[in-house]
Amino acid sequence: MKKSWQLFLLLVLSFLCVIAPAQTVLAAEGLAIQAQACILLDGNNGRVLYEQEADKQWYPASTTKLMTLVLALEAVENGTVSLEDIVSTSEYAASMGGSQVYLYAGETRTLHEMLLGIAVGSGNDASVAVAEFIAGSNEAFVAKMNEKAKELGMTGTHFMNPHGLHDPDHYTTAADMGKLAYYAIQVPKLLEYTSIYEYDFRPEPKLLKLWNTNRLLKWYEGTDGLKTGFTTEAGHNLVATAKRDERRFITVVLGAEGQHGHFTESMKLLNYAFNSFDLENYAIKGQIVAELPVVRGTIGQSELALKDDIRYMKKKGEELTPECTLEMPQALEAPLAAGQEVGYYILSMNGEEISRTPLVVVKEIPKSNWWDIFKKAFCMTVFGIDITA
Repeated sequence: MKKSWQLFLLLVLSFLCVIAPAQTVLAAEGLAIQAQACILLDGNNGRVLYEQEADKQWYPASTTKLMTLVLALEAVENGTVSLEDIVSTSEYAASMGGSQVYLYAGETRTLHEMLLGIAVGSGNDASVAVAEFIAGSNEAFVAKMNEKAKELGMTGTHFMNPHGLHDPDHYTTAADMGKLAYYAIQVPKLLEYTSIYEYDFRPEPKLLKLWNTNRLLKWYEGTDGLKTGFTTEAGHNLVATAKRDERRFITVVLGAEGQHGHFTESMKLLNYAFNSFDLENYAIKGQIVAELPVVRGTIGQSELALKDDIRYMKKKGEELTPECTLEMPQALEAPLAAGQEVGYYILSMNGEEISRTPLVVVKEIPKSNWWDIFKKAFCMTVFGIDITA
């Protein structure tokens, strides 16, 4: 009888564990991510929402290719190259092992196709071909990678190649990959590439269909990037991002164990984020927040407006004390262009700076010429009216 009663209690407890919502634990920040390191970011402003060993150096494996995509697409954006440019595969690029799209020496593809080979097929060969095309050599491209990493404040990162095959001097941190990911999602066209799940790369003589190794594209609602990575030394890595309504989050999981560990741990972080945070609007783009005097302008005052919306990812139940301050000069000097940035609107929460939103000039204000100056002086002297006000 005693054993039957114990069995009944065990069954009841098991049932309660099954039906208990996962977010109950997550909401208490009882996150225990099974990985070497991880981080969760607000995708709207890059603010860290959760981290675990985020500054621990680790091997990025193929998440490296996120930087390769960034540099290539920035080159497209600034007009240095075009997506329709032809990229030739060198013998060195074709010799890359590991994950590849089986380019042969001398094979030519458009840059667009090569980027698909990187983003969808995680091709090491395509990564080197693109690196050589963009920078002239693999080594020169790696130098650009490290230069960009420094620019983004990735202080715990050093790149040795554009693909992520293991090198003991090729390392990063979860915090650094989070910085890269936040920057990457703002690069034009990047999410278009990382959100593609399958692509027919070579239809003949035998079909080669590329399948994106980021299973969250199918498994998790709202996912549109970014990149997986695996080597024996690194384990399973994933840099991911998902967007639902206006909320976007970024996760980095490095060194997860098991075939799907990087997916399950990333989903834990995303579940925590979507269950625990709401996006609140504090001010809208175009809202006029200040006015400054203008020196030597045809108009004596300039209205200043917010360049972007001001939002804050607020944790449910969080008590906040918002503080807004303006950082701007005492006066402006003409000429001024509409949209010209002249200062910042700073939002702080509980004493911590959250965002800096540029203040922009609302209307163009030309510089006064001698006739404008004469008219102003005449009207002030004769009528006591300031016509530039």
